[in-house]
Amino acid sequence: MRLILYTGKGGTGKTVSSCATALKSAKHGYKTLIISADPAHTLSDAYTQSIGEEITHVYDHLDALQIDPLNEMSKKYEKLLSYMTSLFSSKGIDETLAYEIAMLPGMTQLFSLLKIEEIEENETYDVVVLDMMASGEALRYLYLPKLLGSLNKHLLNLTSLFSGVARIFESITKLPTPSSAIFKMEFELVEKLEKLAEIIKDHDRTSIRLVANPDAFSIENAKRSLMSANLYGINVDMAVINKIMPKVEDAYFTKWVDFQEGKVKEAEANFYPLPVKKLKLFETELKGIEMLERYSDELFGTEDPTQIFYKGELFNFETRDKTFNIKVKVPFTEKDDFDIERFGDQLMIKVRNSVSQLVNIVPLPAATMGMKMSRAKLQGDELNILFEKSL
Repeated sequence: MRLILYTGKGGTGKTVSSCATALKSAKHGYKTLIISADPAHTLSDAYTQSIGEEITHVYDHLDALQIDPLNEMSKKYEKLLSYMTSLFSSKGIDETLAYEIAMLPGMTQLFSLLKIEEIEENETYDVVVLDMMASGEALRYLYLPKLLGSLNKHLLNLTSLFSGVARIFESITKLPTPSSAIFKMEFELVEKLEKLAEIIKDHDRTSIRLVANPDAFSIENAKRSLMSANLYGINVDMAVINKIMPKVEDAYFTKWVDFQEGKVKEAEANFYPLPVKKLKLFETELKGIEMLERYSDELFGTEDPTQIFYKGELFNFETRDKTFNIKVKVPFTEKDDFDIERFGDQLMIKVRNSVSQLVNIVPLPAATMGMKMSRAKLQGDELNILFEKSL
């Protein structure tokens, strides 16, 4: 099963890109499912038909599913949710508020991802396209399976040993003790998370596609998502720049056109060597099958939308003792003149050549906090930057 995940800042055209990709995939004859967990029910808007929690047929070879993560958790993990709620209630928190707190940050994104594992088990579809929630933090939850999978089994084994003893002291501690059914449910959940992690980190099956507009905010958001994906070992195979204004004979809009041209060039350099697809601002709203077909033709032409357009890492990370090394793919040669400056959690790389100056802002992972940049060396098309812990 091929898995394609679209992520980007809200309003960039992420949902349209997802829906158009799924439609194009279906037109290539692949049995395709598109999934969204967006509470705004964007799939219904894009395809102009009602799409809910039951799989809905949209087009030949194309189905759609709008997930309600809260309902998913309530139906499948009700006992676990009830236990977490009782845990908070035992500390004097109002029951309604306890229920809300039990839905920890990221739970909604996580349970929409778990749907992928379930669908993969059924082996019904050739291609699944996931329209991820508009959040710069969404990619963290893609790595959560590996984190929980490695920790939870040990913790659950340990906790289950003491659960009998805990029941004896329940009246003293005033804390509810989890039942064996809850432990079983947690084991099953961890197994699902581990399987999900295997799917997501398989570069031959899964890739993320970044969606942005030709503006500073959405491009920076996409760059941080790219860095996170590389850090977590998830393949990114494409970036899409939407809503590029056409050239017009108007002084007001000419300034916008010039500004956007600069941002597109910047994005191409910043995402190098990732393929960057550039799409114009359409003259009307992109809703319905006909408009999505137009968009998909602009995006892919005659290409297979399910192909892996790029496989590799734009950022590479190595940790040794008290050092942290970052390798960044850069679109310039050893003849170019470059400077590197650090500003908090970002690196500014300035490249000067005989024609112009290019500025690339690289987001830094949290591991570099408290470290100083000690060396930067250009090797081929990679810039090696070494960080060392301050004494």
